[in-house]
Amino acid sequence: MSDRPTGRIPGRLKKRSEFLAVRRGEKRRGRLFLLEVLDRADGDAPRVGFTVTKKVGNAVVRNRVRRRLKEATRVHAADDMTTGSDYVIVGRREVLNASFDDLKRELSRRIRGSR
Repeated sequence: MSDRPTGRIPGRLKKRSEFLAVRRGEKRRGRLFLLEVLDRADGDAPRVGFTVTKKVGNAVVRNRVRRRLKEATRVHAADDMTTGSDYVIVGRREVLNASFDDLKRELSRRIRGSR
């Protein structure tokens, strides 16, 4: 949506059924995270959800990974999301060691669908 203010997180995925629906879509694997994308084929605003599994670490570590991903999405990658799509970002532990610029660049590149 072109009238969406820059620097804002798009709509959020909150229900488990929404997360599971996105799993049927395209998977874009990266070094820092897995991005799952589902085209809803409607004109509504994009929605995003964040997941970090217990394999990554304890609750403190998982929340740090999630916060970094949310902030990178808010300040940079939200503008690359297309209307009518749902995105689920599955974070990996490597997110903590990557520079924030690398994280933003990788997230934006994966959302746009380029390799």
